[in-house]
Amino acid sequence: MALIPARGGSKRFPRKNIAPYKGMPVISYTIQEAEKTGLFDRVVVSTDDDEIASIATKFGAETVKRPPALAGDTVGLAEVCMDFLHTEKSAGRTWDILCCLFPAAPLRKAKDIKGTVDLITTGQCDFSVAVSEYPFPPNMAKIEVNGLLQFAFPEWALKKRQDLPKFVIDNGSTYAFSVPAFLKAKTFHGSPQKGYLMPRLRSVDIDEPEDLIIAEALDGLETP
Repeated sequence: MALIPARGGSKRFPRKNIAPYKGMPVISYTIQEAEKTGLFDRVVVSTDDDEIASIATKFGAETVKRPPALAGDTVGLAEVCMDFLHTEKSAGRTWDILCCLFPAAPLRKAKDIKGTVDLITTGQCDFSVAVSEYPFPPNMAKIEVNGLLQFAFPEWALKKRQDLPKFVIDNGSTYAFSVPAFLKAKTFHGSPQKGYLMPRLRSVDIDEPEDLIIAEALDGLETP
């Protein structure tokens, strides 16, 4: 089961989920790549917005109307997934694995979705997430305290990068989990969890208008 949460509101980039990108709405790329995987019995868009619902239907997804209480910008997406799963159970439908696909990742490919979902093995890996490597040495990160900078990780600050463990970060595109484990943990970041390493050139999250320009510049570039 794939669920694409796509509310209508966005403070930093209004209507970003349906902003035009290379002639199509941003969300359409997520729908199409989910379908290409051949993994899912259903691909569903959860939204509070009629225009998003109409576009999602046009590109082949099912849609469900999100309750108004879950449409605000302070609502966590884990809550949206839990509400959806409870609704499905009430309708007599249960799922083993749910994949939550964020709609504003137009460069993510079907192979990235499949790679993340394929990591799920009940009891050995109940949660998986698409991750990317940090673009800068994370051990050199600094924080501001009382107007002055200091190392965030002083114990690692002067070490060579090759002497450090690999640092990765959730790239905000793809999550998968065993449904029973998720309903118990109530978070995307339960344990045991594995990460699918996704190239940074495909890890653009459309959060600001300029991200569309960055995505278009990177689209199609070969990655190692």
